[in-house]
Amino acid sequence: MGICTSCEAVAAAVTTVATAKVIFTDGELREYDRSVRVSHVLQKDPTCFVCDADVMEIDGFVSAVGGGEELRPGNLYFLLPRTMLKHRLHAEDLAALAVRASSALMKAAPAGERIRRGATVSPLVFNVGSGEGTAAGGEVRAADEEEGKKPNKKRRGIGRKFAAELSAIPE
Repeated sequence: MGICTSCEAVAAAVTTVATAKVIFTDGELREYDRSVRVSHVLQKDPTCFVCDADVMEIDGFVSAVGGGEELRPGNLYFLLPRTMLKHRLHAEDLAALAVRASSALMKAAPAGERIRRGATVSPLVFNVGSGEGTAAGGEVRAADEEEGKKPNKKRRGIGRKFAAELSAIPE
């Protein structure tokens, strides 16, 4: 009794249809919920080609999806200029495409599913060659440099090594 909802009705409302997502050169995202051929997508801009994001890898070559092939639901595709065809992808190229995809997906997401606009994700980078007397990022402290002193190893939080300390436990 009372207010009840059917679990089938809720499941039907929550179920989403997998779509093929295509990100155009201008950053626009288009989703196709029906089977669509690549040739249909290329009608908007015939100077480009469609590339499957799943087959892109660092230092790999960019390849085009055939015009007669259908876009697969659940996959992400990029529309790229023909000048990039058979071009070797560097990490910077993939990063730029990832940023473009992320931006397009954020714009297309419903308001309830968006991540806070002010939130940012920054990579944590450590200098591989950091030795003694360096801060966590690898730079020498200005006070130590000016005074010509050797950096003090006992300072808390500075020069700390982030290597894991592992030990063996005999059985």
